Amino acid sequence: MKLSGPFKQIVTLSNLPLKGKLNDEQLEIINDGGILTENGIILEVEKFEVLKQKFADSEIDLIENEQIAIPAFIDAHTHICFGGNRANDFAMRNAGKTYLEIAESGGGIWSSVQHTRKASEDDLIDGILKRINILLNQGITTIEIKSGYGLNVDEELKMLRAIKKAQTKTEVNLIPTCLSAHLKPRDFEGSSEDYLNYIIDEILPKVKEENLSNRVDIFIEKSAFQPEESKAFLLKAKALGFQITVHADQFTAGSSRIAVEVGAKSADHLEATIDEDIEFLANSNTVAIALPGASLGLGEPFSPARKILDRGGILAIATDWNPGSAPMGNLITQASILATYQKLTTAEVLSAITFRAAYALDLEDRGILAKGKKADFITYETDNFQNILYNQGSLKPSKVYINGKSIL
Repeated sequence: MKLSGPFKQIVTLSNLPLKGKLNDEQLEIINDGGILTENGIILEVEKFEVLKQKFADSEIDLIENEQIAIPAFIDAHTHICFGGNRANDFAMRNAGKTYLEIAESGGGIWSSVQHTRKASEDDLIDGILKRINILLNQGITTIEIKSGYGLNVDEELKMLRAIKKAQTKTEVNLIPTCLSAHLKPRDFEGSSEDYLNYIIDEILPKVKEENLSNRVDIFIEKSAFQPEESKAFLLKAKALGFQITVHADQFTAGSSRIAVEVGAKSADHLEATIDEDIEFLANSNTVAIALPGASLGLGEPFSPARKILDRGGILAIATDWNPGSAPMGNLITQASILATYQKLTTAEVLSAITFRAAYALDLEDRGILAKGKKADFITYETDNFQNILYNQGSLKPSKVYINGKSIL
C-alpha cells in the first residue's frame, strides 16, 4: 500500500450525477487529505493523518509544498495519429478562403490522407508518442485516438497498428477508434454508400480480427456521409459488435439525432445543433462531446454546452487535436475558454474532462477519486483548485500518477 499526501485539497468528484448541470457547492473537497492506493487501485481517500494512523505500515509518498489533487483528465476525442502539417490551411482560412477553396487547392482532410499514407508505421508511432507526451504533461492519462487518414484497408490498418504499438511504449491509456468513414477517398471508385459497405465488408473484419479497435466513428455531414446511409452503416457496425460514436452537427444540424437513435456512446462536435435536437440528445444517455478547439480553429460557434446541461444532458469536453481544424491540443485552455463563453461552472468543466468523458469511452473505472477506482490522479502546486481553470492552461500539473505510480 502507498499513501500519497498530505494535499491541501483533494477534489474527488465523487457523488456527482452523470447527467445535467452542476454547481461548485456539490464538489466534495477533502482538506489536508491523502490517497491510499494498492495495485493501481484507490483503497481510500480521507484525511492524511487519519490514513497514516490507520495504515501505519503503508509506504509514504510525501507531498511537499502546498498541492491539490484531482482525478487525471481524459481526452475523449483526438486525431493525433497523422502525417504532415496543414498550417497553410489555417493561413488560408484566416485570409478568407472557404473550406471548398482550400480543398480544391490541395488542402483539407485529403491533404492529411496523402501525408499519412506516405508516412511509415514507425513515423506514425513517433508522432503519436510525441503528442501523447504533450497531453500527459497537461495531466491527461487516457486518450482516445482515431484512424481516418488512411481510408483504405492497408492504410487504416497501418494507423490502427501504429496506435496499438504506441500503447506498448507508454503508460498512458490509449483508446483506438476506427474512423474509416471520415470521408469517401478520392481514389475510391464507387458511391459513398459503396465505400461504407467496403468498410463493413473489408476493413472492420480485419480490425476485429487483429483486435485493433472496438469502436467505430463516422462523419455525418454534407461534405462527407449523408444521414440515411450513415445510420445504416452505424447499425451494421453495431451488429458486428462495435461501440459507435458520431461526428455530429458540425456544420449542419440533424445528425446528433441519428447518434441517439442508434444508441451511440457519444455525439461529438454539435456546433450546429438546434434546440429541438438538444432536447432529444439530453433525454438520452448519449454523451454530448464539445470540441472547442475546432470552433477556435475554424472560427465557428461553440457547442451549446450550457443548453445541453440545463436540459439534463451529459457533457464532455475534448480537444479534437488534429492537423487541420484543431491543432492546439490544449484541453484546459480550450475548456476554460468554452466555460467563459458558455458560462460553465468549475464543477461542470472538471466533470466534463474526467468521469463524464470516461463514460463516453465506456470506462467507468476512472475519473473519480474513490474506493475501487483506477488510481489515476494529478497534483498542482497551488492552494486552490479553482486556479486550474483560472489560469487557462498556464498552470501545469506538478505530478501525474497512473495506476498509483508517479509518471511525471
